[in-house]
Amino acid sequence: MASCDRLIVNLCPTGMVPRTRDAPGLPVTPAAIAADVARCRDAGASVVHLHARDDDEQPTWRPERFAEIVAAVVERTPDVVLVVTTSGRSWGDVDRRAAVLDLAGPLRPEMASLTLGSNNFATGPSVNAPETIVALATRMRERGIVPELEAFEPGMVAYGRHLAAKGVLGGPFYINLLLGSPGTAEVSAASLAALLAALPPGATWSVGGIGRHQPAANALGIALGGHVRVGMEDSPYLDYGRSRTPATNARLVERAVRIAGELGREPATPAQARAIIGLPVPERLSGAD
Repeated sequence: MASCDRLIVNLCPTGMVPRTRDAPGLPVTPAAIAADVARCRDAGASVVHLHARDDDEQPTWRPERFAEIVAAVVERTPDVVLVVTTSGRSWGDVDRRAAVLDLAGPLRPEMASLTLGSNNFATGPSVNAPETIVALATRMRERGIVPELEAFEPGMVAYGRHLAAKGVLGGPFYINLLLGSPGTAEVSAASLAALLAALPPGATWSVGGIGRHQPAANALGIALGGHVRVGMEDSPYLDYGRSRTPATNARLVERAVRIAGELGREPATPAQARAIIGLPVPERLSGAD
C-alpha cells in the first residue's frame, strides 16, 4: 500500500479540561499517559499530542512535568511522533506557553501545537493574539520544532498562509482542522471543503471533532483522504446519548481505524507518518536499526 493510502492517527490523550471524576479512563500521571500511549500505538496511533497535569489533575505548563511525561512515553514507545502543547487556555504569556519547547536530547519534541487564532469553547475562550502566534512560531523555528497547526475556521487557515508568505511559518505544513466547537466551523462537508480550499499547497491535514462530533469528523477526514485526530482531550465519551458511555483512548483509536479499514485505508506507523508529514528522524531514533 502506498504511503498516501496510510492514515495518520494523531492521539490527544489528556487535554486540559476532562477530569477523572467524569472520565475514569483519562490518563493524567506520567505512567498512566505512557501506558495509554503504548496501548494506542498498538491499536494504530502514530502521533501523540501531549498535555501535562499536576498531581491534582490541574493543567500545568512546567517543563519538569512535561519531561516526566515525555520520558515515560519514550521509554514505552520510543518510535511514536512526539508533539507537545503550547495551549494558552489556562495561561497566556509566551514564556510559560513556550517553556516545554526547551526539552532537549531524547525528550526533545518533534512538533508543538500552534493555534492560528482565537476561538470559544463551551468552557471558555482560547485566546491567541497575533503577536503570541508569531512569537511561538519563532521559538519553534529556532529550535527546529515543526508547528502542529490548529484551525477551527477558515480564517485561521488563511492567517497561516499569511504567516507562511511572510516567512514566519515554513514547511512542512501539518494542520489539524477541528470541527464542531460552538461558534466555529460545524461538522459538514461544506465546512471541511472551505477549510481545505484555504490550505497551503502540499499541506498534510487531519480532521478532529469536538465532543459528540468526533466520529463524524473523523469519518469525513478519512473518506476525503486526510488523516484524523482522536482522543479524550476532545471527547471523553464514546457516545453522547442517554448512556454517556465513558471513552478510553484505545477505543477511540480503534473506532477510527475500523472506519478507515472499511474504506481500504490502514494506519500509518510512526515512520510512515514522519515520511508523510516530512519530519526528519529524531535524534533518539537516529542510531536505531
